[in-house]
Amino acid sequence: MEYNGKKILVVGAARSGLAAARFLLDSGAHVTLTDTKTFAALETVVEPLLESLIHRKNLVLELGGHRDDAFRNCDLVVVSPGVPLSLEFFETSRKAGIPVIAEVELAYRHLKGKIIGITGSNGKTTTTTLVERLLTGAGLRGHAAGNIGTPLISLVPESTEEDIYAVELSSFQLEAIDQFRPFIASMLNITPDHMDRYGRFEDYGAAKQRVFRNQKDSDFAVLNGDDMATAALAARVQARPIIFSRLKNAGFGAFIRNERVIYRDENGETELFPVSAIKLVGAHNLENVLAACAMAILAGAAPESFEESVRRFEAVEHRIEWVSEIEGVRYYNDSKATNIDAAIKALEAFPRNILLIAGGRDKAGDFTVLRPLVRERVKHLVLIGEAAEKIRKALGETVDMTEASSMQDAVQTCKRIAQPGDVVLLAPACASFDMFQDYEVRGRVFKNAVRSLRH
Repeated sequence: MEYNGKKILVVGAARSGLAAARFLLDSGAHVTLTDTKTFAALETVVEPLLESLIHRKNLVLELGGHRDDAFRNCDLVVVSPGVPLSLEFFETSRKAGIPVIAEVELAYRHLKGKIIGITGSNGKTTTTTLVERLLTGAGLRGHAAGNIGTPLISLVPESTEEDIYAVELSSFQLEAIDQFRPFIASMLNITPDHMDRYGRFEDYGAAKQRVFRNQKDSDFAVLNGDDMATAALAARVQARPIIFSRLKNAGFGAFIRNERVIYRDENGETELFPVSAIKLVGAHNLENVLAACAMAILAGAAPESFEESVRRFEAVEHRIEWVSEIEGVRYYNDSKATNIDAAIKALEAFPRNILLIAGGRDKAGDFTVLRPLVRERVKHLVLIGEAAEKIRKALGETVDMTEASSMQDAVQTCKRIAQPGDVVLLAPACASFDMFQDYEVRGRVFKNAVRSLRH
């Protein structure tokens, strides 16, 4: 579609929506940008981006709610990832024959270069970031974009055929793709998440699997051989399956043998580096590294530089991030553990003596599945947020619990109880929106509270 003179509705005025609006305005479109939030609410999140757009010619800004006729009187609707496609407004557009697409779909239609699409319930940001580091470490033009924080559409103007984009994709983004076709697509894992939005696990899984829907047999599907649901996709995808596994040696792909990371393809095996080179904590992060190595090699990176890149790679912020050691107690921030499976992965990273801070806004999760690990590894549980009572009831007498009124209170409670050798772990198993703007703010508040213990 040529955008010059077209009327385009952009729904959602956060980073992705603002980037899409800028691209479309630069392309000559008449853009209406709509959001249910008020200007004041948005200003605190995206103030510089929003301020730079509001005086643009051909932009209409509609905040504090959506107008039904805006969805009827346009040529195209572009949706930000946080906006549910189940809204009746989108049905208005569809009935009028107006296409409804995601920001990543818009970007795909204009981006030069190659796309690696990375999805899964957990590990997306770590893996996407590492793929970019492996590519650039090998001398290629690698970029990280998508749900990681940099909207893909913002990279379109400077894109070249030599660029390779590692794109983190949420289920929300994948719901509204049409032609989007990554030449490498990966499903890292699939466990229940966002049940408050999807209702059924099958619907959530179907949204994730859309990353493979347009691939051809010349493309690659990188799948977790240790995750039953993703491994089963190998027989169903049209692309060539490439397997990564930390538990077994499974065909073409990346695996572990004798504490070495190995990659195998039709040309044979290549030893990449020792497992000891990986600084990230937790078995799940070993899977993320295997996946990233497989994708980088498939994208054309020479693996000779991988060991140096992996040795230099440390935890992404808010993902089992080491914060401090105070009086022999180690503090870790895993605020990105916004679902139960992510919290399980965090608990599995530490053998015992954990003081766990959990709670927040429930996403319709089943907290009873935490019982075995909590019983085995957690010495005290500090609960915060709206889900505190639900978690307390789900875990029963499994562990001693304390309810805290704030993150600062939670950290102070842990300090009083902790002994040298213990681990204080923020792994909420919940969303953050009851108490914080997002999981990043939650993590930073935790880190500040920990650092204040030194004063």
